[in-house]
Amino acid sequence: MKTRLPSRALGAALLTLLASTAAAADTQGDYYGTLEPFASDAVYFVLTDRYVNGDPSDDQREQGGPDPATRSFDRPVPGAPAGESDNIGYLGGDFKGLLANAGYIRELGFGAVWLTPIVDNPDQAFTGGEVVTWGGAFQDRGKTGYHGYWGVDFYRLDEHLPSRDLDFAGLTQGLRRHGLKTVLDIVANHGSPSFTMPSDQPKFGELYRDGVLVADHQNLAPAQLDPAHQPLHRYFHTQADLVQLSNIDDTNPEVLDYFVGAYTQWIDQGADAFRIDTIRHMPHAFWKAFAHRIRAKRPGFFMFGEAFDYRARNIAPFTWPENGAVSVLDFPLKERMAEVFGRRSAGYERLEERLYLRRGPYANPYELMTFYDNHDMPRLDASDEGFIDAHNWLFTARGIPVVYYGSETGFMRGRAEHAGNRNYYGQARIDAAPGQPIYERLQRIARLRAATPALQRGLQVDMEFRGDRAAFYRVYQHDGAAQIALVLLNKGAAPADFEVRRYLEAGAWRDALGDGSVAVARDGTLSATVPAHDVKVFVLDAPPTRRDLRRALDALMRRKLVR
Repeated sequence: MKTRLPSRALGAALLTLLASTAAAADTQGDYYGTLEPFASDAVYFVLTDRYVNGDPSDDQREQGGPDPATRSFDRPVPGAPAGESDNIGYLGGDFKGLLANAGYIRELGFGAVWLTPIVDNPDQAFTGGEVVTWGGAFQDRGKTGYHGYWGVDFYRLDEHLPSRDLDFAGLTQGLRRHGLKTVLDIVANHGSPSFTMPSDQPKFGELYRDGVLVADHQNLAPAQLDPAHQPLHRYFHTQADLVQLSNIDDTNPEVLDYFVGAYTQWIDQGADAFRIDTIRHMPHAFWKAFAHRIRAKRPGFFMFGEAFDYRARNIAPFTWPENGAVSVLDFPLKERMAEVFGRRSAGYERLEERLYLRRGPYANPYELMTFYDNHDMPRLDASDEGFIDAHNWLFTARGIPVVYYGSETGFMRGRAEHAGNRNYYGQARIDAAPGQPIYERLQRIARLRAATPALQRGLQVDMEFRGDRAAFYRVYQHDGAAQIALVLLNKGAAPADFEVRRYLEAGAWRDALGDGSVAVARDGTLSATVPAHDVKVFVLDAPPTRRDLRRALDALMRRKLVR
């Protein structure tokens, strides 16, 4: 028996069929994890004051006066064990020190530098809050704004960073000449510490717009502010948020205007992308409006936020288009990386479930910023081999890698804030880095990613995640280019033998980290031995043709198109 559809229903059914056919054709022709241009560039993260002092004339060593409670340069944390050190004062790192080592960063294999906020910070050490102690957290008494996150004038550079002949525009131009993009760390959630001082200190709790005062906390607790009657309070919430930092009022349209104006200025001077500090401390509506206005001026401008939470469902909403389409640092994967590559040495299976390749809450997991530590948490506590294994994973798996300064030599491994995490690195350590095991192996894998589109933006097809072994493909096919990378990882202490048949295309697979190639016949096998704590990557510069592989790729593409 035949059923006649009404003409309107028939038309709708035909449109649906045509749409599904077109979608199938698209996915058969295009295979990629992301087309985001920034995905090409692994990121080297520098806390500028702690990297290299390239110009001692900008140190401001007399700033804060002779009073030991307020002087700002070189403030060792008391109570350090013998042989240990940490410092909460300025130590002299600047734009010149960074630019002098741009070649080093580029040669290491990175395509972008993320530097901490560049805006003006207070000129004294903070006298309120709780006193900083060795290994302590959420303590700010005696601390300075050396890190840049205590902004008071978001339209002006902090005087510790530029030189007479090198401002921010000069820095970004210089980095670009070395093939490096600039990621600028930005803050909108808070300014400087704003209350609990024994007596009000200059700049603390104040906001300026290019030298003109627009807001002042006046050393009052948040509940004591009166924005309805005191114009200088109108930029602040009347509830506390993070320690004694001012809690900026995201509901005030003037606040949005202030930050869009400030950060547009730095884009005009060469910032290529933003890292957004404390993004989850402001609502989605603010970031959607902020992103819309920034991208109205610079279409496609890439941004990623710091939402310090190990639950993917809590940080993923920032990535959704309706909330501003801001990528995030991949904290859930970071948590597992510390388990797998740190002293615990857990198996690769702990990583697989945090990738969210087939289903998950992110708009696009391939655009997440992947990392294993940073300045706000203990550095990775691992052996040299653990760092090598972590980098082999980081630069071959999905996501955009981020490496914190000094990790190329295992600097301050395992140390938390106020226990050495942010210690000064210095030119001598940089000069001594080449030849060290972590450096050499990081350079090898980072350069490979930089030269291999499939590792930058290809779909990831997992095959084995078990114990010390992992095996997966990265497949990229778009706009006339096609490449397949087969990644074999071994973090064990002995060599590991792999025999790969599943999804394996016939052809000459190039040994990307070795010499020669491996010829694979149709329905053949690729056999390889991966040395201890090492990786092998085989690359085929050809499109996928196997029906089973294309089915797997089509399924992954469909997941990308529907959240």
